[in-house]
Amino acid sequence: MTTPLLELRGVTRHFKVGTGLSRRALHAVDDVDLAVGEREILALVGESGSGKSTLARLVAQVHRPTRGEIRYEGKPLSEQRGRRAQLAYRGAVPMVFQDPFSALNPAYRVSHGILRGITLHQPRLTRAERQTEAERVTEAVGLAPDVLGRFPHELSGGQRQRIGFAQALAHRPRLILADEPVSMLDVSIRIGLLNVMAGLRETENVSILYITHDIASARYLSDRVAVMYGGHIVETGPTEEVLAHPRHPYTDLLLSAVPDPRAPLDVDAATAKSDPPVVIDPTPGCRFRARCPLATEVCGRVTPRLEPVAEAHTAACHVTAPGADA
Repeated sequence: MTTPLLELRGVTRHFKVGTGLSRRALHAVDDVDLAVGEREILALVGESGSGKSTLARLVAQVHRPTRGEIRYEGKPLSEQRGRRAQLAYRGAVPMVFQDPFSALNPAYRVSHGILRGITLHQPRLTRAERQTEAERVTEAVGLAPDVLGRFPHELSGGQRQRIGFAQALAHRPRLILADEPVSMLDVSIRIGLLNVMAGLRETENVSILYITHDIASARYLSDRVAVMYGGHIVETGPTEEVLAHPRHPYTDLLLSAVPDPRAPLDVDAATAKSDPPVVIDPTPGCRFRARCPLATEVCGRVTPRLEPVAEAHTAACHVTAPGADA
């Protein structure tokens, strides 16, 4: 990767807990460095509550970072001035949400949201050209143009989620933020939407930040993977390299939860203690230490940083990552 399309440098987001003079803070995202390249699919993987969706909302500018910097095409978002610049960014980096049943307005036909996005982000098009563009993006996600005349309640969950991607394409995006887009769909139709996402990279030249707790779908779709736990990125690298040679105990735990039909029936999957990470006023140290079978004394007092463990592969672990702070 040369100049990333999107780059996060030390991005942190804390939320106040309590009322009045309370100084307690929930550390949803802490000191995250991450980059997404041109026409790249990056999977952000982690269990619920790890900070994945908050990170996506920071990129989408729903929230502002407490600290750190987000850069798009090499320029800090904090330097954007005026409604026009913000509108251009939100068109270039749209978001597809998890719930296909609440993402579409039930009072309007499917065409409404798509045409509204085209009108907003491609204002020079004539009415006929807007209709042609709406049909094009609908076909790009694998649906027939006649779906534009239907209401959301007439569509299946999979069709609604495809319409979510069509609405994103109406903005002529560079990067799509896909927040758990297949988690609410039947298993039998998830693969179809994953294939649509892979196809959009080829046909629309877009990058995708794919947020998921499903490490199997991350392996199927993504070029690189970033594993998140307790607000921290704990491992990153090429997908096959990370999943074939995990160097953080949490990545091992995620992999152990994937059903393996070849595993012997008398061998239990790896487990870990179920203590959740402490993210409200956390003390220094590894946030996975309460669940980690490899934890040592240093894990309780020094927060590990991402260190190289192989080519383009980094991990934040005092035990398994050579050169980590000690």
